[in-house]
Amino acid sequence: MTVKRIVANIAADSTEQGVAFYADILGLNLVMDLGWIQTYSADVQAAPQISIATEGGSGTEVPDLSIEVDNFDEVHQRVVNAALKIEYGPVTEPWGLRRFYVRDPFNRLINIIEHI
Repeated sequence: MTVKRIVANIAADSTEQGVAFYADILGLNLVMDLGWIQTYSADVQAAPQISIATEGGSGTEVPDLSIEVDNFDEVHQRVVNAALKIEYGPVTEPWGLRRFYVRDPFNRLINIIEHI
């Protein structure tokens, strides 16, 4: 048996706010919209992963999602331009990545990362 995909599901009262964050800021494509559920996707493939953690590293809270981007500075600027509160970082961590924490419109803590 092989796990082919892992999908993160975020409970929300409305899906409308997802576009501004997941499409406009992160550049994901809205690939399915049934009204009660929206699915965003990127044009890349990655191995399924699940992380189990007691902290988020450097003494931070465990984030709900970690999203790796290839345009870290651009995404950071979009977050700043959207006047979203950055809760941690940006910082270069000793284990080889740059990152910052921001909350999505559904109050989920998102860890935006770039491997260096």
